[in-house]
Amino acid sequence: MTKADIVAKISEKLGMEKGDVQATVESFMDEVKNSLESGDNVYLRGFGSFIIKTRAEKTGRNISKNTTIKIPSHNIPAFKPAKVFVEGVKTNVAVK
Repeated sequence: MTKADIVAKISEKLGMEKGDVQATVESFMDEVKNSLESGDNVYLRGFGSFIIKTRAEKTGRNISKNTTIKIPSHNIPAFKPAKVFVEGVKTNVAVK
C-alpha cells in the first residue's frame, strides 16, 4: 500500500476531498519526523511507537580497497508496533 492508496481509502471512508486528506497525512508524517529529529519519541496507543534507537560503533570493511573502517555510533528511527497490532497481524495474516 502506498501513501496515495492510504489517502484514497481515508477520503472514501470519510467523504473528504483527497487534497485535504493528503495534506493531513503529510502533516502527520512531518510531525512524526520533526519529533524524532528533535529527540522525542512518538507514542500512538493501540498502534505503536516511533522511537529512536542507538546503533553501537562497529568495524566495517571497504571491500574495494580491502581496508577496515570504523563506523561510529549513530541513532536511527524505528517503529515498535503495539501488542494489539501484533496480535491482529498474527491472527489475520496467513503465513506464506
